[in-house]
Amino acid sequence: MMMARKQDGRAPTYNVSVVGLSGTEKEKGQCGVGKSCLCNRFVRPGADDFHLEHTSVLSTSDFGGRVVNNDHFLYWGEVARPLEECAECRIHVVEQTEFIDDQTFQPHRSTALQPYVKRAAATKLASAEKLMYFCTDQLGLEQDFEQKQMPDGKLPVDGFLLCVDVSRGMNRNFDEQLKFVSNLYNQLAKTKKPVVVVLTKCDEGVERYIRDAHAFALGKKNLQVVETSARSNVNVELAFGTLVQLLDKSRGKAKIVPYFEALKQQSQQIAAAKDRYEWLVGRVVKSHHEAWPDVSRRMRSAPEYQDYVYLEGTQKAKKLFAQHAQRLKREHVERRRRAYLALLPQALDALVPDLDEIDRLSRAKAEKLLEAKPDFLKWFVVLEETPWDATDHVDDADGERIPFDLLETPAGEQLYEAHLEKLRAERKRAEMRRAFLDNLESSPFVTPGKPWEEARSFIMNEDFYLWLDESVYVDIYGKHQKRLIDKAKEDFQELLLEYSELFYELELDAKPSKEKMGVIQEVLGEEQRFKALQKLQAERDALVLKHIHFVYHPTKETCPGCAACVDARVEQLLASRFARPAERQRRADADADRINLVILGKDGLARELANEIRALCADDDKYVIEGKVYELALRPIEGNVRLPVNAFQTPTFQPHGCLCLYNSKESLSYVVESVEKSRESGAGRRDGHAAPPLPLALALVNKRGGGDGGGETLQSLIQQGQRIAGKLRCVFLDPASAGVGYGRTVNEKQIGQVLKGLLDAKRNLNAAPAPGPREASDGAELRLAACLMCGDPVSADEVLLPILQAQPCRPAPGGGAAVLLEAAVGAQRRRVELSLLSYHASFGTRKSRPAHGYIVFYAARRRASLATLRAFLADVPDVVPVQLVALADGAGDAPDDEVSREQLAEGEEIAQEIEARFAALPRGRAGLDVFQAFFKDALEKKSAVEAAHLYDNAGDDAFGSPRAASPLCNSNAADSEEDAEAPPGAGPFREESAKLCAEPDAGDAFARPPGKPKAPPPFEAADPRDARRRSAAAPDAFDPSDYAEPMDAVAAKPRGEEENIYSVPHDSTQGKIITVRNINKAPSNGGSGNGSDSEADGGSLERRGRAAPANAAAARLYRARCARLGRFAAYRPGLGVGSDDEAGAARKKDEDGGGGHGGYKGDNAGAAYEAADGEDPRRRNILRSLRRTTKKPKAKARPSLSKAPWESSYFGVPLASVVSPERPIPVFIERCIQYIEATGLSTEGIYRVSGNKSEMESLQRQFDQDHGLDLAEKDFTVNAVAGAMKSFFSELPEPLVPYAMQLELVEAHKISDREQKLLALREVLRRFPRENYEVFKYVIAHLNRVSQQHRVNLMTSENLSICFWPTLMRPDFSTMDALTATRTYQTIIELFIHQCPFFFSLRPPPDTPGSPGPAPAAAGPAPPSPARTPSPPPDAPGP
Repeated sequence: MMMARKQDGRAPTYNVSVVGLSGTEKEKGQCGVGKSCLCNRFVRPGADDFHLEHTSVLSTSDFGGRVVNNDHFLYWGEVARPLEECAECRIHVVEQTEFIDDQTFQPHRSTALQPYVKRAAATKLASAEKLMYFCTDQLGLEQDFEQKQMPDGKLPVDGFLLCVDVSRGMNRNFDEQLKFVSNLYNQLAKTKKPVVVVLTKCDEGVERYIRDAHAFALGKKNLQVVETSARSNVNVELAFGTLVQLLDKSRGKAKIVPYFEALKQQSQQIAAAKDRYEWLVGRVVKSHHEAWPDVSRRMRSAPEYQDYVYLEGTQKAKKLFAQHAQRLKREHVERRRRAYLALLPQALDALVPDLDEIDRLSRAKAEKLLEAKPDFLKWFVVLEETPWDATDHVDDADGERIPFDLLETPAGEQLYEAHLEKLRAERKRAEMRRAFLDNLESSPFVTPGKPWEEARSFIMNEDFYLWLDESVYVDIYGKHQKRLIDKAKEDFQELLLEYSELFYELELDAKPSKEKMGVIQEVLGEEQRFKALQKLQAERDALVLKHIHFVYHPTKETCPGCAACVDARVEQLLASRFARPAERQRRADADADRINLVILGKDGLARELANEIRALCADDDKYVIEGKVYELALRPIEGNVRLPVNAFQTPTFQPHGCLCLYNSKESLSYVVESVEKSRESGAGRRDGHAAPPLPLALALVNKRGGGDGGGETLQSLIQQGQRIAGKLRCVFLDPASAGVGYGRTVNEKQIGQVLKGLLDAKRNLNAAPAPGPREASDGAELRLAACLMCGDPVSADEVLLPILQAQPCRPAPGGGAAVLLEAAVGAQRRRVELSLLSYHASFGTRKSRPAHGYIVFYAARRRASLATLRAFLADVPDVVPVQLVALADGAGDAPDDEVSREQLAEGEEIAQEIEARFAALPRGRAGLDVFQAFFKDALEKKSAVEAAHLYDNAGDDAFGSPRAASPLCNSNAADSEEDAEAPPGAGPFREESAKLCAEPDAGDAFARPPGKPKAPPPFEAADPRDARRRSAAAPDAFDPSDYAEPMDAVAAKPRGEEENIYSVPHDSTQGKIITVRNINKAPSNGGSGNGSDSEADGGSLERRGRAAPANAAAARLYRARCARLGRFAAYRPGLGVGSDDEAGAARKKDEDGGGGHGGYKGDNAGAAYEAADGEDPRRRNILRSLRRTTKKPKAKARPSLSKAPWESSYFGVPLASVVSPERPIPVFIERCIQYIEATGLSTEGIYRVSGNKSEMESLQRQFDQDHGLDLAEKDFTVNAVAGAMKSFFSELPEPLVPYAMQLELVEAHKISDREQKLLALREVLRRFPRENYEVFKYVIAHLNRVSQQHRVNLMTSENLSICFWPTLMRPDFSTMDALTATRTYQTIIELFIHQCPFFFSLRPPPDTPGSPGPAPAAAGPAPPSPARTPSPPPDAPGP
């Protein structure tokens, strides 16, 4: 039959009968030998389908059911197994057993009544409709299981599996089992069917039983033994496979694997499946809240899940899932625990930060203390159930508060103890820090500026090292050093103020000479406060320069008192004391939305622009500025402004500003003359009050059709306009490029800029107090000045409030810091104008606005206060009455400190020597009644004071003339001795107008470049020293240094007065400072002509002058009457009033040459010049300033631009000395450019607007001392850094572009073909010395990047070249060739900047020739890192 099956080509089918010990409990024991488990595992190997319990004790009904079917054998079903030769074989499994009746416990009766050993050996089995068996639960519930019948109702048996239980069975003897097996085998052997002995339950097997079973099998011929375990699923398949191999004669002998080896393989398979399943669970299950049904459903299709469930079953898979979920929960709890523990120190710090509060408390008391804190519930939560990790609080997503019971855990207790230790350590560290700081403060070795490395050995001990880190000490020491340095600087500043007499005697200017700086150091050198800054020499020098700046140019901003400046406080007091009247406020509000604009221009320019602006307006001349609508009224003027029809101001039109237009030299001359005439008309008002200056804007416009002049003519007009803008103190508007028709030249943006500026100026005028009709007509009978020291212990409020509270008291008609009082002077009440000034403001008004008397206050306990008083009184004429007032701190008469007593005594002695009045007042006692006697003295000496002033200032009636206080009469404080200019509206404007038509065109040899526009200085801040500086200048001698630094066409905003003082250009021309020097200097009293028409100029001086009284005598100064005043006067004649430059030498030469002045000696020390041979000194000075000379200057050597006053090893040395092959760029240039590109690329006018000179010198000095200087930390301004960088190149012995290369560059530039020109220039560039080439490339690349931001900083490549070519090339301006080639030099540098990528990166030049904007991309080198790789050699061949 079997052979037939093979021949049919179908899979072979084998019927296997499993036999073994069966019967009652007495025969087989309490459990069977494992036949059912063996069959179950083979037929249904899945772990979920395997059942360990299979009973043989059945009821009658179960025995008669279709599964048992009244037979003593079970049909387990059919399985398919793969074979080697064919696809598979099919095996029917039958188990021969013996069922016991559960009633009689005897075998059930069946059709076969044979004993088990004979029945089990049957080879033919038959049972109609017998169903396949699954498990015991199937009996009686057959319908709930799969119903599969035994095929054909009968089954021939092909082989037998003889089961031997080798475990220690209960109530069963193994020897008897073996005897039964031996009998059974004998019966089986008779059938001639293959038999395989199967040792079952080997997982619980006894070694002896296994040996005996093997011995039994050895005794039989060809009997194979397989060791199995159905429970562990070991060798079950092998047992049936061995039998199949025996049945198939074509197969070889099966390989029997020992049980333990097979068990190891099975265990490895299960372990691998478990690992894969655990990985799957970890990937699928992310939360401990997951449920098994949902998870198993998601994993069911995964092979990892299927393999493990097959081997181990669903229950074990579920158990592993539960373990994983529990692990996730533990991890979640641990995360929450760590979060709570991390938050616990913060909670303890917030609730119990004080060690004294909890240091000695028990844990229970400490917990009660925590619960009593107001913020306890902010940090903690008290749970009803504990522990916290067993409650729902674990899963509360918002439960960020710490469970309070966490403190009771070991980790919580440990953190609480750590908190206590931290508080104790902090207390100890705080004690150590205090002790260290006390040690610093008490140590004499710690001085300002001393490095930590030098001080540490003197102040450290072991305790400090034990408790604090080095960084803590360094930080404490650094802060202490800062306090020391700040205190030392404050003390040094006070020392400078105490030596005020020295600084005023030296008559310092913006650039003090080395000799004067040496005098300052010599005088102050022995002072301890000077020595305290010995290690901070750069800072000390900066303070000295800053103080010199203040002395030379005193303002509220430069005042050392800063917020305590008297002038600033007086402004506030007057503003609060005298509020603006309501009616005037209503008028100002009504006029606030209206702008009246005068448009001044010749030949139709004014009318055309007015039409253009009206076209831009909305309905009814409405113009929008910053989102607000204003009514715009235009008044175009094109004729003589002296005629009423062309006047700036009419009864119905009050102008707020004027826009001046020009397109030629003639139209520019018309603008200058018209502005001067208008100012003269405003100054000559009969009401006695000068009209406020009218805001101006000057604009260059093109002629119709696009302009008929070349680029040189346009540049000349720009330069002339900039110079005139500087003279007029007005804004110069950017002109448009040539070729643009009129009407687009002044665009809408520029018009909006002008109108916005006028609007701001209008608001400022409205904010200033104006006198009423009665006030304008009221005149003061006495003009007095009260002088106070800024920063005194007694504040200005305590001194001035009692005066301002006097009745009546109102603002002075002339405005400013003055009030009009009515005081009892003798038997009558008189009107007294009292100016409230600081000392530094008083120095500037002694000549320009003289007083009939001075009330000088000083603080008794401050030496600087009395020193400044002495400096002020030294140059006051001795006919002017003075009232000294000492302000004491205490209420008593006798001060309690030595300094106050000395100061009071000295003040009283000074008063006695100069015959002045003296009063010592406690705080708050400075009422008007104190000064009654002084008022009387001033009234008595009024005539003498006025006569003395008229003698010294012939031609000026400073006290009575209605024009004395006008802008035309008051002198202007010049920015520096090289920058002194005439006041607005003075004669030089007329001369400028006359010069314009006589100047050469752009095609001539050279045209004078313009000066820098300047902001107008205050009209009443003149200093008599300015007259001495101005009068000493050469009349009109040609000097290369007279030429201004080249300017671009970018409109610069008017700069502040302080900035202009130090706006010293640092471009080098023949080693000189390029400055603008006014040729016609105004006399010291400021009266330099009234600017009348040209036909009346000859007699203007006679009309304005007024002869001094014949009997007037020159007044002496108080310094001549008091030995305590002018104690440093010895330094004045020795040094003169000059500075480092040639101006001082020229003045000294003029004085020595017999100019009628013998220096400052004796009683005449206060006057700059005296009259000679009865000539009016003022007239003589004016005539001499108008005198011209044709003498040419001698050729001068070419020194460095601004040689540093210190001996520098870095600045002014050859370039090769500060570079190396590894670092081809000087460190200073690197730092400057990096700083500028980081902070200043958007700065408007970068490189055009000069920085503060003292700041630039301080930067160079500090860098010279420390090459690692951090510019950002020192907070230098961008303009100062830019100026210092330009100064570096100016001080090089040889310019960056070598002289030998300059001629070659000029020759290459002459090539007409553009491409050939660029190639030739690049070839010349590559022949530069290596160090020059590297630095030049670095700088040009930087300038290219700056020009890319020209829309913001207004610096195009053309503008940058104008500013930089003198610095980089430094041509010899003493020759005419160099002067005529300036335009070529500038164009060459512009080409290098604009075409930077072509010259340095071998890119082709753009097709469009030289546009004013930057190149599309700056391909130059970026700022280098500290270790910079040099570029290729300069002489590398071109493309």
